[in-house]
Amino acid sequence: MNIRKKQPSLIAMLAVSVCVLAACTEQPKPFKLVLLPDTQVYSHSYPEIFRAQTEWIAENADSIAFVLHQGDITDHNSEAEWQNASAALAVMDGKVPYTFVPGNHDLGPKGSASERDATYLNTYLPYDKYSKTPNFGGAFERGSMENTYHTFHAGGLDWLILSLEFGTRNGVLQWAGEVIEAHPDHKVIINTHDYMYSDDTRMNIDSGHSWVPQHYGVGKDTGDDAVNDGEMMWQKLVSQYGNILMTFSGHVLHDGTGRLASTGVHGNTVYQMLGNYQSGVEGSENGGNGFLRIVTIDPGAKTISVKAYSPYIDAYKTAADQQFAFEGVQF
Repeated sequence: MNIRKKQPSLIAMLAVSVCVLAACTEQPKPFKLVLLPDTQVYSHSYPEIFRAQTEWIAENADSIAFVLHQGDITDHNSEAEWQNASAALAVMDGKVPYTFVPGNHDLGPKGSASERDATYLNTYLPYDKYSKTPNFGGAFERGSMENTYHTFHAGGLDWLILSLEFGTRNGVLQWAGEVIEAHPDHKVIINTHDYMYSDDTRMNIDSGHSWVPQHYGVGKDTGDDAVNDGEMMWQKLVSQYGNILMTFSGHVLHDGTGRLASTGVHGNTVYQMLGNYQSGVEGSENGGNGFLRIVTIDPGAKTISVKAYSPYIDAYKTAADQQFAFEGVQF
């Protein structure tokens, strides 16, 4: 009798051991990020396309960890355009976390970036609203959404997103570095408007690149307010921290794509990507036809995969610069 009583306990203990072992060896699950570059023409002329994007995101929120907007939310920084943009973004409220940055078209009179005025952005996408969301970490300036950071957990890892303004200023880069230093165990994503160029290099005024921030009105500022192009951002920030893994940017026309894997000073590889579909990009229709990017991150398989998809026309772009994967990623 005593032996029979002990047998169920032994079986139960073995079952528990198997469950614990399985949990320890379970591979982290892949997850998705969605990128929304340069929605400016949608806010101006095709608000239904912008809304189609965010409605699709909301409907698929269970499989999406975060949404990142790369700036140029509007075209002419007008109140009517901000009304369209804020209505489209609000579709995702409470369904999936999202972050955004001001592009050059979101600053100054008529989106000229002649000065660093983001009044409409902070009126229609207010700090008082977004600072209360669960993933919000902080801002460069309290009350302003121009430079923010967010955190989340996915794929068995802790993540930090730094969303940085067009022509990111010296003072903002210093603040961003302090945020990264305060999160040494987080994998870092830099989300900004202007960083990569369409020739698969970082934007650089010395390379004769178009649309560098130094060529806009905000480029006249000096000291802590001096702007930085992509190469400057790499030298001062992105290359300097071993836990920075990715950068996302838009802004640049031509074919609207670019990618580069570079080694930082700590030996880590940083995967840098440009994606843009707006009017002016080769082959663009209807301000971009609703194309966005889906980035699938799979720490178990050590891959970062990218696809370009339009919920508006239900189609993918399958060219090599639109559908690709980085392999052997060290998470």
